[in-house]
Parts: sequence; structure tokens; C-alpha cells
Amino acid sequence: MPLAYPITDLDASDCKHAWHPFTQMKEYLGNPRLHLVKGEGSWLIDAEGNRYLDGNASVWTNVHGHNDPDLNAALKAQLDQVAHVTLLGLNHRVAAELAEDLASLTNGVLPRCFFTDNGSNAIEVALKLSFQYWQLIGQKEKRGVISMRGAYHGDTFGTMSVGDSSGFHQRFAPWLFNAKIFSAPVHVECAGQVQTSEAQASLQELEKILQNESKHVACLILEPRVQGAAGMRQQPAGFLKSVAALCQRYQVHLILDEVFTGFGRLGSLTATEQEEVVPDFLCLAKGLAAGYLPLAATLTKESIFEAFQGDFSEGKTFFHGHTFSGNPLGCAVARASLKKLRPMIRSGQLTESASLLGREIDRNFSSHPQVSGYRQLGLTAAIDFSPADRRRHWPVDLRAGYQVSLAARKYGLIIRPLADSLLFVPPIAIKPEEIRHLVQAARSAVDEVLPKLEIHSLS
Repeated sequence: MPLAYPITDLDASDCKHAWHPFTQMKEYLGNPRLHLVKGEGSWLIDAEGNRYLDGNASVWTNVHGHNDPDLNAALKAQLDQVAHVTLLGLNHRVAAELAEDLASLTNGVLPRCFFTDNGSNAIEVALKLSFQYWQLIGQKEKRGVISMRGAYHGDTFGTMSVGDSSGFHQRFAPWLFNAKIFSAPVHVECAGQVQTSEAQASLQELEKILQNESKHVACLILEPRVQGAAGMRQQPAGFLKSVAALCQRYQVHLILDEVFTGFGRLGSLTATEQEEVVPDFLCLAKGLAAGYLPLAATLTKESIFEAFQGDFSEGKTFFHGHTFSGNPLGCAVARASLKKLRPMIRSGQLTESASLLGREIDRNFSSHPQVSGYRQLGLTAAIDFSPADRRRHWPVDLRAGYQVSLAARKYGLIIRPLADSLLFVPPIAIKPEEIRHLVQAARSAVDEVLPKLEIHSLS
């Protein structure tokens, strides 16, 4: 039954006043617009009552589904207490309790928690803490950063500087500081099968940089196991452990950006847990508050925290903060989410979901003539499109991935493209029948759109 929403007025306001993120507005305004008004589990409902599987987990944040009763109850209970309290020199109970919960993610090795409100800011905090730490202990020359080819860590100026996402950030290059980039490993995995894997050349390149420049490097930053915005580009098991060992050998801080990979996305609470690696800084966001509210955290070691202690006149204070750091509502939802997520992981549900996702992608796309590659790890996946003649490429403005994502709506699926790729990032709690719908709806959209583009590529 259609929901009673004035879609004409809603659309008019959107078209007249809105400016959407990561969106070419000319393209957006020239295509049918989708106005969402309600969520139920893994599904979103538009103003006309149509249902769509949330195939990108509302930008990779959703854990337990929309409108989860347990998370709703936690949010409402906190709302009856207080909606917001600053952490600037004050405290509140739920932030202290969540900080203790997060310390348990590393068995207390990273006991200190600095709250912010989004992933970019969690990274900015880690970078600034690393830079200031080396200054405070008398090694001011350690100012550089190393990151990996294809890295994306956010859109603030610090995070743009340490990323390698030229399509997003090249326009701002004159304002960015330089970071050293080392090559990403070649690794492709789907349904538990490794098609190709090569990490040694990447590690050798990294070690050469460290040998030559570690005296001037403050930190290395890495998205462990999967680089999401690079197109779900993977690293083999053991790669992270080797990178951590090199950082330790050359006395360079390791910052792990688990904004995307944390909280069940790869089958465990963190990717670092899988490889038994504890970094100097662990950055968390997105799934931390289960897709309900903006919340992020940067975890670090007690030894780093201690370097900032002193009399005010010594100038050791970390002058950084955000108005909604550690917001009580977000913290309450995060605690409730963790309480639900831990038994879900122990039950093996996420392992089974990931396995099914991989099998379905392999079954639907392994022999598709316009699919040039695909990969899957945990509840992340990507398929790449190209003409059947791999020597050809579709023009950028043909927008193959975008056209497929628009067509997918007809089949009850919301999914986001990345250039000529489609990214699969469903809610963590997605059910088996919903995984099948996700992949089959994507296949239907691909079959509708790409054969027409194939004819275009031959003309």
C-alpha cells in the first residue's frame, strides 16, 4: 500500500534546494529521483510504497538493519536522560562505558579512546596525535606519512593528503601535503577461492621507503584487508601482519583505518583481530553506531597518551575536538549494537552470509561477457564491467555502473556504482534470501543495461 507522502512537493523541494554529496547534480536532476521515507530491516521504502533492498548499507554503515527494535529502545531510553553533553572537560556515563567497550576490542592494548563524529575526523585525530607525539618526545623531524596506492581515508584536507584517490581529490592537490605511496598487493578472492595473489613486491617497496626515510616518517596509514573506495581492492591474509612488523622495526606508527572494515563487515569485530595485529592507532566509525547516528573513535596506547600529560604551560595539550564528540545518543546505540553483534559473530552467521554472497556472485557473474572481474571478502564485493572485447573501454560519460544502478531500482535494489564497477555492501544482518535477491537483482539490471552498451561500443 502506498505511503501517504506528498511526493510532488518533496521532489520539488529537493530539486530546488538540495545539493547531494558525491553527486553530479545535472545527472541527478535529469534522471528519476528516489525519495525514501521508511526503513524495515534490510529494506528501504520510498514515498510511493515501493521496497528496495539496501545494497550499500546506507553508505556502508548499517549493521542490524533499519528500525531495529533493540537499537530503537536504546536510543529512546537515552533520549529520556539527555540528548547531548559536551566532552570538553565534562563526562557522561554512556561515553565512559562505550570507551571501555572499545578498549576491549584490543584486550586493553589500546585503552585510550578519543571520540569524534565521522571517519575522516577519526583519521585526522590519529594523524595529529602521531605528529604531536613525535614532537613531544623530541623527534620533530618525524613528520612524514606513508600510505598505499589507491587509499581513501576521507575528504578533509589531512585525509585527502594521505589518500591516493585522484578522481576525488586531484582538484585540491595544490593545498595538500605530500605523502609517500607504496604499491598495493595484487590479490583477488571470491567465494573463498584465490585467483591471484602477490604481496612480496609491495612489501619490498615499502621496506625500501622505510630504510631510506624512516627517520623522517611519523606514521603509516592503511585500510586493512579491503580498500573500499578503491573498488573493494583486497590484500591477502598475512599482509597486514607483515606491514605491522615493518612499522615496528623502523619505529613508525601504524594507523589502521577500520572505518569501513570494522564491526562485522569482514566477519569479526575488526580486521586487526583476524591477523592478531594491534596498531598504534585504530580508527572506527560507520558501523560503530550501526548506521543510526554520526559517531567515530580513535583508539591508542597508554604510552602515547602519557606523552601528552603535563602542566598546561608545557603546551602538551591536544587541542582538537568536535561539538558532538561522544554524543550520548550515538554512544547508547553503539553499546546496544555491540551487545547484539558479538553473539551474531560467535554463532557463525556472518561467516555463512559471506560464503553465500561469494557463491551467488560467482554463479551469476563468472561467465558474464560484460563482466571483466569480480571479488568478494566478507560482506564486501565488487564486479567490474567492460565490453566483451577487453581491448575496448566505454566512454566515461556513458556511465555503465550508474546506468546499472538506476536499472536495479526496477528490481527492488538500491546499490551504488564506482565508475564502471558495482559495489555490494549489504547490512551485516542480511538474511540468506535477501542475499540471493541482492545478487539476482543486480544480475537482472546488468542484463538489461550492458548488452545495449555492448552494441554502442561496437558502433
